[in-house]
Amino acid sequence: MKSNTIGYSSVPISPSVDAVGVDDRIDRIQKRSIKNESKKEGLPLILSMIDLTTLEGQDTELKVKQLCSKAIRLHDAAPELPTVAAVCVYPALVKVAKTALAGTSINVASVATYFPSGQADIKVKLADVKHAVGEGADEIDMVISRGKFHQGEYNYVFDEIAQVKEACGKARLKVILETGEIGNLDAIRKASDIAIYAGADFIKTSTGKIPKAASLPVTCVMLEAIRDYYFKTGIMVGMKPAGGISKSKLALAYLVLVKETLGVNWLTNEWFRFGASSLANDVLMQYMKLKTGYYQSPDYFSID
Repeated sequence: MKSNTIGYSSVPISPSVDAVGVDDRIDRIQKRSIKNESKKEGLPLILSMIDLTTLEGQDTELKVKQLCSKAIRLHDAAPELPTVAAVCVYPALVKVAKTALAGTSINVASVATYFPSGQADIKVKLADVKHAVGEGADEIDMVISRGKFHQGEYNYVFDEIAQVKEACGKARLKVILETGEIGNLDAIRKASDIAIYAGADFIKTSTGKIPKAASLPVTCVMLEAIRDYYFKTGIMVGMKPAGGISKSKLALAYLVLVKETLGVNWLTNEWFRFGASSLANDVLMQYMKLKTGYYQSPDYFSID
């Protein structure tokens, strides 16, 4: 890969992260009591921000069709609820999802760049992206080369993201840092800055394929990188925590963090997403509890 030192030179020196301050802020957010009226507003918003996902080696066309059906019919019990934001699949199944979701506002997202390891030549990664886009993907979730990042080859990481962004064409690009492998909060801030300046439309925590997935402290650091970039350039960048978010209470805490760090303009699925399929059912259960006063059985909701 040709090194683009001019491109990487545009990335400012990342500030050191006050880990104690971050933990204190998150602790205070999690201790807050969220009233029912706020939940009634927050739960539909969370549902609209979810990317329903199936990323397994055993995925079949039928499984993807079932997931798309769930995405379309998820709010049947409460028609006033919005649909989810997207369905995320492997490139080979994009066309299946695109056909199943035709006529809806639900996007098709696709992982690419040799997800989840990122261990492939750039030509292979770009071919993967172009195939997914050619099949109809509206969004691409790429994973960075963590090995190159750990070797200090930041030019390579920057250039790779920039080339993938170009290959995306009109599709929006989410850049997965795999924060559980990146290291401490200072390293996560640096990786966030590289991704943002290289052209990411979203930055994303995790692939969901390792135990260390999304967390509020990590998301806080990434949101602050987005905030600082916005203050400097006026350009909005989205955020997607993924993995380990299965309960509405935790998702509401993420929304509080987003609002207090970036403001209400980011509280739409254009700029914030949850990569958490199991979260959708919990949102429905909690919403119906607020609406009816009773919890419904989990068996009443699709587990696809």
